[in-house]
Order: sequence, then C-alpha cells, then structure tokens
Amino acid sequence: MQNRAVAASYAPMMKLYDTLSRSLREVTPRDGRTYRFYCCGPTVYGPAHIGNFRTFVLQDVFRRTIELGGLPTRHVRNLTDVDDKTIRDSQAAGQTLTEFTHYWTDRFHRDCARLNLLTPHEEPGAVDHIPQQIALIETLMEKGHAYRSDDGSVYYKVSSFDSYGRLSHLDRRELRYGTAVADDEYEKDSVADFALWKARKPEDGDNWWDSPWGPGRPGWHLECSAMCREYLGDTFDLHSGGVDLIFPHHENEIAQSEAATGCHMADHWFHLTHLLVDGGKMSKSLGNFYTLDQIEAAGFTGNELRYVLISAHYRQPLNFVARDADGKETFPALAGARHALERIAKFDAALRARIPMEQGLSSDATGYDQLRGLPAEERGGFAAAFDGLLNDLNTPEALGQVFSALKEVKPAELDAEAARRERRGLHFVLEALGLRVPELKEESVEVPEAIRDLAERRWAARTAKDWASADVLRAELAAAGWEMKDGREGYELSPKG
Repeated sequence: MQNRAVAASYAPMMKLYDTLSRSLREVTPRDGRTYRFYCCGPTVYGPAHIGNFRTFVLQDVFRRTIELGGLPTRHVRNLTDVDDKTIRDSQAAGQTLTEFTHYWTDRFHRDCARLNLLTPHEEPGAVDHIPQQIALIETLMEKGHAYRSDDGSVYYKVSSFDSYGRLSHLDRRELRYGTAVADDEYEKDSVADFALWKARKPEDGDNWWDSPWGPGRPGWHLECSAMCREYLGDTFDLHSGGVDLIFPHHENEIAQSEAATGCHMADHWFHLTHLLVDGGKMSKSLGNFYTLDQIEAAGFTGNELRYVLISAHYRQPLNFVARDADGKETFPALAGARHALERIAKFDAALRARIPMEQGLSSDATGYDQLRGLPAEERGGFAAAFDGLLNDLNTPEALGQVFSALKEVKPAELDAEAARRERRGLHFVLEALGLRVPELKEESVEVPEAIRDLAERRWAARTAKDWASADVLRAELAAAGWEMKDGREGYELSPKG
C-alpha cells in the first residue's frame, strides 16, 4: 500500500473500468514506480481495418494520459505471427511464414505511424518465443492442468482450474467440459479444452517446431501468457484488448498463467467495444471493413480518422457512417472531424500570434516530452478536458471540454504570458488525445464579378496615377465590404473583417 501512495503523489489519479470486478478502479502501479501493461496486438495476415485501430488508438490515449500525468510506463504489445490464419494465408500466397508476416507487420507499423500511435516499449512475436511457450506447457503438464492427445497435440484441461469463467462471468453451473477443440478460435456455446500445442499436419507445410510431444506449433492462446510473463512478470498492472477477446482468449490466458504461476495474472482488465459500420458489425469475414489506405484514398487523413475513432466512449460502440442515403461513400464523420481540427488550428494560430517572437513557442516547446507532468494550474482553460480523460478515459467529454474552452478563451484579450499558458494547456490535451494540429490552408474566396470589375478599374486608375479616381473606387469597394491591398505586381482582394 505504501508503494501505491508514492505513485499517487506524482501522477494524477485516473479511474478506469475493470472488466473483472465490473467497477471503476484507480490506475496505480503495483511497484509504485512504473505502470506495466500488455495489449493484445494484431494477427499479421492482412491489413488491419479501422475497427482494429479503434482499439489500438484508445489504448494509445490511455498510455498518453497516464504518461503526461507523470507516470512512467512499460507498454508491451504482441504480434501474432503464427496461427491458423497466418499459416493458411501464407501457404495460399506461396510465401514463407516469415516473408508473409513481415510484409503485413511493416504495413501495420506504417498505419500506426499515420495514426500517431506511440511505439510500444516491447513488441514481441510468437515465433520468437516458441521456447518460452514450450516451457509453459511443460509446467502445466507437471501440475496436472494439461494432457497429451493421441496425435501429439496438448490440451489445457479446463475443469482443473476452479476459477475458470470469472473474467467473462460465466455461470459455472452451466459450463460443459471435456470437449477438446483444436481450432484457435471457436464458438462460445460451450467451454472447451483448448489446444496448447497443435501436432503437425500436412497443410501446415514447413511451419512446425520440435517439442517433447512431437513436431507442431503452439496454439493461439498460449503466446500471450508466455510473453506477458517474459516481459512483465507473473503479475502485472493491466491487460487490454477488444471485448471480443474476453472469451475465450483472455479467459484462457488467465487459466494458463495462473495455473502455472500460482499468482493472479493482472490487477486490471481494460476492454474496448467494437466499431460498427453503417450500423452493422465491421469485420474481415463480412468484407465490410475499411482500411486506412481506403480512408486516405477518399481524401482524408490519419489524423482525421483518429479524431473519429476517439469521439465515442471506449465502452460504447461507435457507428462509423460511411454512406449517405443514396449509398454513396461520403464519410460525414470524417468531414466533421476535418472541420473540428481546423477550428483547433485557427485557435492555436490566434494564441501563437499573441506571443512575441522573443518569447515564442517553438514547436518542441509544446511537444510530448516537454509537456509531461504539466501542473494543473498551467493547463489554463483546458484543465477540465484532461480531467475528462482521468474519469474512465472519457474521450467525448474531453473533446467537448476542448471546444468549450475554444468558446470561452478569447485570444485577442490575452497578454503574452496568458496566451502561452493557454497554448500549452491546449497542446497538453491534444498530446493526450494524440491529435496533431493541422496546417492552416489559405482559404480561397470567391470574388463576385462586380467587385472584381471595381478592383480592375481602381488598379488601372492607380497605374495611371489618377489618385482621385483610385480613392473613389477604393471607397466603393470598402462600402461593398471588400478590402484591396496593393502590391508591386498586382493586388489582393479579401472580405473586410
């Protein structure tokens, strides 16, 4: 308890919903120093879709929030590079498993960069941790939690683990045991003994490893238990993933890990709800998913997509509306995100204009590392936005508070020091959300033909040094609401005010 108090003294206390206890719980490191958490990463057999990235983006906001609050982290996210899907699709592509998964891993990393995701401190892959997985199976077999089948596969004996089902809150009276399921993923209508080691099959090709039980490869659920223990120890602070992983994947992880170590696996379980598309589930199997490449091909940016993905609370489904009533892909939410980000950019520019150059804020003065631990009193009108994130990672509340501050704070009324404080507060919250301030583009203004005619006549009068006529025509332009600025080679027209 003393260690937790130390952690709370230098980091704002965040409360986050815990799937296991079904309650809001404080986010504090068990060692009092570093918050250690694990996120289930992608299966690298194709492009990640924006539904996958909703999970990764919100996990990124979680990390940013506690780091900017002053709490160091150790973030581990795995890569699933051997399972039923990667083997099946690499064989179909005529590539080795390594060639195939490296290609999709590189694609995933490029998408992460475009969405402004922080890089995990560790990103282990399943193939590189086969020895750790074999050792874990050996421990489970020694303790009576696993058994070898006739074909050389090894299964976890679910009935041997008394607390199985507590994460997903399954009623143990309704559980049916004894069926051994070899598939990495299976239906939820029963509780099955799941594969820890899958014996080599002809369709696996060259994708097999030696083990005490014969050639084969690990089951999907095993890798996370092995890598959590390798990088975070027997017990760590938080485990995260999409809600679809609660059962069976995370339930199976708990059974494997806790049966092997005798320790509880994670203090906190953080799960994120699905993204819908046009009101329906988005998935690769249904073929109705969007990738970041498709979003950019439609003319939008990763920054605008990130804004949309954080616009709803992580425990509520987000409906990504892609098509209008006529079925055309218009992406109205992305258009709204562009407008919102432009408002932020204009406000940021107005604040920057109030700061003399000798006090100027270079871009690094409002960067991520420079803003860590920024005191609440230095966040100006944006303090409430960060408080929203501390309350169960309430991203829509945080965004709402950002725009409330944009209405309430008047840059033109601020002195240089106040403008500096408000700008740092704005960037502090934007860094927590992972949003970039877009570059402002010069707005093209359509000039009415009559106004253009007046301007041309005035320019001709000025060129002829007919100053009296030029002044009269300038006055007519002003009366019509237009301002004309003269240059050496021509003029510029802009609406007044």
